Amino acid sequence: MERHEFECMTICPLDGRYASIKDSLSEYFSEYALIKYRVYVEIQWLKFLIENVENDILARFDKSEMDKIESIANNFNYEAFKAFKEIEAVTRHDVKAVEYYIGNQLKDMGYDYLVSFVHIGCTSEDINNTSYACMIKNGLYNVWLPRATEFAGIIDRLANDYKDMAMLAHTHGQPATPTTIGKEFKVFAYRLYSSIENIESIKIKAKFNGATGTYSAIVTAFPNIDWPAMSKKFVEEYLGLTFNPLTTQIESHDYTCHILDGVRHFNNVLMDLDVDMWLYISMEYFKQIPVQGEVGSSTMPHKVNPIRFENSEANADMSNNICVALSNKLPKSRMQRDLSDSSSQRNLGLAFGYSLQAISETKNGLAKCVVNADKLASDLNEKWEVLAEPIQTMLRKYGVPDAYDTLKALTRGKNISKEDILKFAEGLDMISDEDRAILVNLTPATYTGVASKLAELELK
Repeated sequence: MERHEFECMTICPLDGRYASIKDSLSEYFSEYALIKYRVYVEIQWLKFLIENVENDILARFDKSEMDKIESIANNFNYEAFKAFKEIEAVTRHDVKAVEYYIGNQLKDMGYDYLVSFVHIGCTSEDINNTSYACMIKNGLYNVWLPRATEFAGIIDRLANDYKDMAMLAHTHGQPATPTTIGKEFKVFAYRLYSSIENIESIKIKAKFNGATGTYSAIVTAFPNIDWPAMSKKFVEEYLGLTFNPLTTQIESHDYTCHILDGVRHFNNVLMDLDVDMWLYISMEYFKQIPVQGEVGSSTMPHKVNPIRFENSEANADMSNNICVALSNKLPKSRMQRDLSDSSSQRNLGLAFGYSLQAISETKNGLAKCVVNADKLASDLNEKWEVLAEPIQTMLRKYGVPDAYDTLKALTRGKNISKEDILKFAEGLDMISDEDRAILVNLTPATYTGVASKLAELELK
């Protein structure tokens, strides 16, 4: 089936219209990926037992052949997945089917005596929580974080490119103290990097302690081993995760919620940027570069709509809603275990996927935007009243008690010209010649404080 034929039959846009995003995440969040990671965890557990537990049966295995056992996980492919699915169709239990699949592979290799040690001492959640932890860790660090960091870097570079480009600011939608485009981009770069740093600081945790978190089965079989210490070693040294020492049957999912909350915060910063860009485009501070063949409106030929930023908002909002739903659901489980988290976790990829699509849309939208220097200069030149702030501040320096009210009377609700400001500034006899010269030479375009320097701050 051709891709366009496949797309017309999909329900989720990440499987169709946004398939490039799905392709980058399917290795980590698909059904195939989940089974592959389960096989990986089971094989690592068997390897751990062989290397760390004294037992006559395990001792029969020649450790120099460990790569053969590890190949069961390393060489897992779609043919292997098909074989697994045939087993699952009988067992109706996906984790048990993984155990049987591995057992069959060991038998084919001549390691029949190891079959009883596959999944020994484990409950399904020992395999599931570690598999999801590996999936989240790898999907996060191999895909989402690099894309998010790349995007933050783009915003950071734009900050440097436009560090000196003066722009009339707007607070409460009203003309306000001028800034520079670069400084405003820098604010977003800082916020995005901060969100990323918060996510990177979260420890991805896992447990491996049996049916109710007490190690009962494995302690019964091997009573002379410190299993909490052994499980910590397995989780941290063999799986590269952080050990959670206290759980019920399930790992509590708290770290997952923290990650989802972090992604949601990143999305919110991204949407804030989308909204600002949309407004700046509507104010003509940015122009959108027409692309040959593209249609802006089905009826108005002149239009170039800011659809990339609108699409980004929609996808970020989808990601946020999934993040919230999962973050609300996952920490709650009846007593020692219920199964409601299982269905919920299968949607983790959507939270990351819609976020990545939002990042892609904003990135593409920015690539089509150029600064409209003429419009920026025109708006600044029409708003000389914004200099009321520095003038009244200078008067305060000289102890003038009613400076604010004086400038309010002069400027509020009025169209103030350059000549009005100059005349007022030149008549300020109570200030020094040097300070008067500062005010006389000040313009809306130069009244940007240290905005240019702020735009140059090193963030990474």
